[in-house]
Amino acid sequence: MTWAQLLEQWPLVEADLHEIYGVDVGAPGLLQARSWRWLRVRILGLLSSDSRIQRLLNPPPPPAKPKIGRT
Repeated sequence: MTWAQLLEQWPLVEADLHEIYGVDVGAPGLLQARSWRWLRVRILGLLSSDSRIQRLLNPPPPPAKPKIGRT
């Protein structure tokens, strides 16, 4: 996954930043006042937490099919 592909999912990233870190990226001047590193660290943190973006990129495996035993 590239940064471009990740940022194509910006609505999920934005919602996760707000939910996980309490960061409202829509707040006037917030992103201009912060460095790219600041944002990068938080986005990478979303990938290691239970977040929308993490679930999109790493979906859980499908449930195992039950084994049918002989009687």
